[in-house]
This record gives sequence, C-alpha cells and structure tokens, in this order.
Amino acid sequence: MAAPLSDGDRRKQISVRGIAGLGDVAEVRKSFNRHLHFTLVKDRNVATPRDYYFALAHTVRDHLVGRWIRTQQHYYERDPKRIYYLSLEFYMGRTLQNTMVNLGLQNACDEAIYQLGLDLEELEEIEEDAGLGNGGLGRLAACFLDSMATLGLAAYGYGIRYEFGIFNQKIVDGWQVEEADDWLRYGNPWEKARPEYMLPVHFYGRVEHTPDGVKWIDTQVVLAMPYDTPVPGYKNNTVNTMRLWSAKAPNDFNLQEFNMGDYIEAVLDRNLAENISRVLYPNDNFFEGKELRLKQEYFVVAATLQDIIRRFKSSKFGCRDPVRTCFETFPDKVAIQLNDTHPALSIPELMRILVDVEKVDWDKAWEITKRTCAYTNHTVLPEALERWPVSMFEKLLPRHLEIIYALNQMHLDRVAALYPGDIDRLRRMSVIEEGDCKRINMAHLCVIGSHAVNGVARIHSDIVRNSVFKDFYELEPEKFQNKTNGITPRRWLLLCNPGLADIIAEKIGEGFITDLSQLKKLLEFIDNETFIRDVAKVKQENKLKFAAYLEEQYKVKINPMSMFDVQVKRIHEYKRQLLNCLHAITLYNRIRCNPSKSFVPRTIMIGGKAAPGYHMAKMIIKLITSIGEVINNDPYVGDKLKVIFLENYRVSLAEKVIPAADLSQQISTAGTEASGTGNMKFMVNGALTIGTMDGANVEMAEEAGEENLFIFGMRVEDVEALDRKGYNAREYYESLPELRQAIDQISSGFFSPRDPGCFKDVVNMLMYHDRFKVFADYEAYIKCQGQVDQLFLDPREWTRKVIRNIACSGKFSSDRTITEYAREIWGVEPSATAIPPPNLPRN
Repeated sequence: MAAPLSDGDRRKQISVRGIAGLGDVAEVRKSFNRHLHFTLVKDRNVATPRDYYFALAHTVRDHLVGRWIRTQQHYYERDPKRIYYLSLEFYMGRTLQNTMVNLGLQNACDEAIYQLGLDLEELEEIEEDAGLGNGGLGRLAACFLDSMATLGLAAYGYGIRYEFGIFNQKIVDGWQVEEADDWLRYGNPWEKARPEYMLPVHFYGRVEHTPDGVKWIDTQVVLAMPYDTPVPGYKNNTVNTMRLWSAKAPNDFNLQEFNMGDYIEAVLDRNLAENISRVLYPNDNFFEGKELRLKQEYFVVAATLQDIIRRFKSSKFGCRDPVRTCFETFPDKVAIQLNDTHPALSIPELMRILVDVEKVDWDKAWEITKRTCAYTNHTVLPEALERWPVSMFEKLLPRHLEIIYALNQMHLDRVAALYPGDIDRLRRMSVIEEGDCKRINMAHLCVIGSHAVNGVARIHSDIVRNSVFKDFYELEPEKFQNKTNGITPRRWLLLCNPGLADIIAEKIGEGFITDLSQLKKLLEFIDNETFIRDVAKVKQENKLKFAAYLEEQYKVKINPMSMFDVQVKRIHEYKRQLLNCLHAITLYNRIRCNPSKSFVPRTIMIGGKAAPGYHMAKMIIKLITSIGEVINNDPYVGDKLKVIFLENYRVSLAEKVIPAADLSQQISTAGTEASGTGNMKFMVNGALTIGTMDGANVEMAEEAGEENLFIFGMRVEDVEALDRKGYNAREYYESLPELRQAIDQISSGFFSPRDPGCFKDVVNMLMYHDRFKVFADYEAYIKCQGQVDQLFLDPREWTRKVIRNIACSGKFSSDRTITEYAREIWGVEPSATAIPPPNLPRN
C-alpha cells in the first residue's frame, strides 16, 4: 500500500471525486455509527474490520435506496420503452467504491472514515468481488449497465445469481489449482431479495396438441427467486436494476414421487432443482454441451420473459393490474438484447408465450419476436459456437424443439424460394445441423429471430458479415451492424486512477467523465512540459504503489523503475501468451550471452485464469511460472528482467495493475479476438500498446495514429494467405536461431529440470498443431519489442506518446457504444436530464 497522506495533504488534495461538505461528512459519520451499532450483535463489544465494511456499505446504500425507488416511479409514470439486457454473465467486481464515485460521495466517506480513525482503502479491500463472469463478455455487460444508467435509459440487466462465481485461482508449485468462490459467505449488502416476484420455470414434460391449442404438460417446476442490485448512473440520480435469478425448489418438489414415505430423501432432492443457480461454468470462448448449462440458459430466459411481460401488461400509472392485453405494441415498449447466444432461447420462448399462452397468430408472433430481439455476436472461434444436441432438447424442452423446427422450416422455405436448387446453401443456413448427432445451431437461431445482429469491433463485424454469417448477410444485409465495445470511464479511470483523473480535470475540466471524447482537448498539452512531467509522475506513483502491493501480497520484490510489461486476460492459445513467453526467453538468453551490456530493465507480468478442463492453457501457466523461476533466480540477470505470474487475476486486481502498466500486450492472431476491452483500459490509463491488427486494436491505431502504437505481425489477409499456402512451423524454427534456441530450451527441460519432459505437449503443439501461428509472428514481435525498448530510453518522448493515446481514447467509452445501441438497435434516445434527488419534489 502507498504511504497514507498526511492530515494537511488530505485537505489540500483537489479531486474530481467531489469536495466533501462538512454536512455530508457529519451525516456519513452519524449514519455509519448507527449502522455499526445495529451490525454488532449484543454479545460483541469489539467491531471487526468486516463490521466496519458492512456499516459503510449500508451507509452508502441508504443514499441509493431513495433514488432507486424514485427512478422506478419515474419509469412507471413516463412508460418509456424498456431495454432488457440478457446475459448469463455479469462480471461486476466490487460495488462500494463504484457506488461512492457515481453518487459523488467518495470524499465525504473518505473524510468521515478518516475522522473515525479508519482507512477507507482497507475497508474497500474487504469486499468480495462479484465474479459472476469469465472475462470480456461478462465485464462488458457490467460496463454497459453503468452506461445505461448514466445515459438515463430505462434498462434492466437480467442474469443468474450464481452461488459460486468464477473460481479463485491458486498457484501451487507453478500449477493452477481451483478453489470455489464462496462470495456470498458473509452476505451481500448490495442485493435485495424479492420473493413477491418469484416465478415458476418448467422443464421436461410432454406436448399435447388439443383443439384449444398446444399445451406443455407434466412438467417439473423450479422456482426463480429474484435478487435485485441497484445500478447507479453517474451523478444523475438514476438508479437502474440488475435482477439476478436464484433457483428454489417448490415445497412439494419430488414429495409426490416418494409415496413410499421416504420424506427425508425427497427433501434432500431439492438440491437437484437448486443446483441450477449453484455455479458459473468457467469456460471462456468454449462451448461445453452440458445439460445443466442448458437448464441455466432456459431458467434465466423463462423467468425473465415472464417478468418482462408482467411489466409490459401493467399500466403506466403503476397499477399492477393487466391493462395491456394486445401485443401489437410489444416491440415499441420492449427491447431484448441477447448477449451472445447464451440467452438465445428467448426467441422460441417468446414465440411459445405469444402463440400458446396469449393466443397470438403465429405469423404475427414471429413478427413481434423479430422486432423485439437483437443479437450480439462475441466470437468467430468455431469451438465457441453453441450447438446443442436435438436429443437433449427433446427431453428437456420438447415444446421449444417443435417451435424451432417450425421456425427453421419457415426460414428454409424462404431461402429455397430465393435460391431455387441451391441445396448446399440450405444446408449451410439451417438452424438444425444434420449428422451423426443432430444439433441446433444457436447462432443461426439468433440471426433469424432478431432484427439486428452486431459484432463488437469493426474488423470483427466485417468477418461476421463476410465469413461467419455470409449467407445470412446476403439474405438480409440490413440486419447486420457494428457496435465497437467500450469501457466505463467511471470505474476504469475515475475509480482506479484518481491521480490521472485529477490532472486531466485540472487541464480540461470534468466533462470527460460523461463525455470521454473531450479527452481530445489534451492534444494541445502534448508538448506542455508541466503536463508531461505530471503524467509521468502519476504513472510512477501508480507503479510504486503496485510494487508495494506485490511485495505485500505475493512476497515478490520488483524494480519500480523497470518497464512494467503487462498481459492480463484469460489464458487461451489464441491470445498467444506463448509468444510473450518466447520473448521473455529471448531477452533472458541475450542478457546471459552479454551480461555487461546495458539492457532496458523489464518486469513482465502475465495474469489470467485457465478454464479448469483446458489442458494447454494450464500448461501455459506452468510454463510462465517455470520461466519466472529460472529467470528471477539467475544472479546474472539481477534487476534487468523479472517474469511474474499474477495469481487470481480478477476485476479488483485489474483496477490496481492497469494504472501501473507501461506496456499493454494485445497480441492475438489477427482475426481471432473479436474486440478486446482490456486494450481500451490500458490505453485510457496511459500504457502504450504492443499488438496485432486485431479486434479493437485496429480502431485504437486509427484513433491515435498507427505510429503511436507498436503494431506488428500478420494482418487478417496474411493469415488467410498463410492458411491457403499451409503453415509450416518448422520453417521458422529452422531459420530463426533465437526462436530455435528458446524452443530447444523448453523442450530439453532447461526450465523444468526436475521434469525434463514437462512441456513436450506445448512444444509438440507449437511445432505441429498451432492454429494460431505463434512462430509466424515471432520475428516481427521481437523486432517490435526492440522499438519499445528504444522509446522507453527516452522518457519524454514515451510520455508524449502516452498523452496522445489518452487523448485519443475517447471513442472507447461504453457511453458511446450504448448511445449507438440505443439509437440504431433499440430505437430509444439517451437523456442527459437528471432525475430530481429524493429530498426534492418530483416535478
């Protein structure tokens, strides 16, 4: 931790977090003491740090509740079109500091807590991360919720309240070991259970076609219990809702099955139903066709759609009696955004409700469904696409299977009419894939059932149009759009890098917090010596603070003057952490070869979790830790090079490492990373990017100028050309001596002396089965890293490039992304008007 500020410094500190008024401070202290009093059990006289955290969390929550109620009243009175963001993942991280920032309470809380003899930062560290996501997709959903509230949209996030989120990662003898993330162990002060809105969800059973219509009967029921979490916008008094569903067994669950009187066994069986919301599947960019996962997907969809329809039917005067019975206007009042294919069952489920329950005509129901739903594609990797066995659907969701077959027939009839005789096209475009095991292609279902389909960066959306969904694009080009991802500047600048936010605000005012494009104004200070010095000073302070954190938490000592070279993201072959490893080994060999030569000191930090069943990703972690073991203990190397694996990378660790990074590694094979959002976080926090022309890197280079990033390696067309020619890794191995030396060292056990054959699978993959062509980009990467070193030797020029990058990062705000979704997909307009606070009259 950084040294605490002196009393005088605290009061002098100018901060965009807001000046604390004395009244605010007194009120926070009073509220804190009241909550602390009620938090402590009668027989306890001594408060623990966790008691203090809960007292503060409840104090801050008090400021949310009035705004939350008022926001929902406001929506009922105005009856706006409501946006429903459906996602199986919401990677929220911690809530306390973010809420203080968005309510403008941080300085008042800081001062009040200080006056009580406590440390705000220490209390913040007690909070568990809400890790209900794997990586980019779940964190994007969290950023989007923040932006939707800040833009005044009537928006709701819907997902699952996993009892266990993404596992905690421990490194034992260099290997990843998973531990369950029991994040709810001490309770969650930010959620409110809403049992009055509990809803039934049906599984299994059979379908009956009767003269009165279709009935899905003999089903097994699981109850969906909603838990609401407030989502505050930035200083606009809007507080939206994230509603997460938890599975509960009904009281008669399985009791009728046990007529032999085994009541105990029947009650214990309730766990079968409640397992649905037990644990997050820890796969990123990989489809695992487990029945429990399909149950989770239907569970969230079925509960959410009932909730959406209940709200649609209620009148705008806030009465709960159904007043809308006609569904003609449904798409004018409801927008459903499908975050990837995981909530794809929304399409057949909405059809089922409209046709079977509400008795809407089939063609009309299909028109309503398409106008309501929109689909975001997040990946082009074939192993990530969801393709569910028809046999599983037949058992679990028999009515939905019938509906999907009918929709597919309708779709194929249309294709056949437009392209007569083109059987191959029909096969390619079918929602049902024929073969040994018939499967439902969920991406195809999403495309035919949505009015808008978007990729998440320009290059990705082009690949979606020209390759992944080429046939569908030819059929309906107007459906396809691009929405380049963004990040919320509240968490990813204001909260995690207050020093940088302050010096920016001093120069250009605070408008950038809700309009990040205003950072462009910093371009006029690119040669301002004072500003250059201030930016460099903030970075150095962040580095010192992070170095102290590493020493305290991991007992690792690093050189804070070295270049902090950071690659943090899920461990995956396509993200090419192996290329980073080869660079580390190459640097090491150069230092060993010429120890007296001067080298730019580097601390290479790699962090990220591997899916528990992903053998190669786990081997990559073992390789990184093994390389670190050798390099970090070699006296010849000393302070010139360190390789650190950042254990248990998560949102709260990202908030510490990103502001401290000098170099951001975004080195995926061109055409594989849909967008990336870590790249944007590093850019706005003043790190320079070394990367390929992939995902949003392309647009970052466009915004800042390619010469202000370190761009290297193959472009998409080069990768395609190499595929046509045939990629031969051995050619590179034979012709590049430094690459050959590194591979031979890995292969011979140089980095694993106790187990020389440890990395044979890694070497075998790189030499003979590497889909992501690590060797093909090695030479260009090493050369580009040399340019990084050269620039780092000129601190002034380095910092000028940093300022240019920060100034040009405005496009990558999730506020911009959500504004585009709102106008171009959902048909709503963001509002800059603040809702009156609870202490003022509503009108």
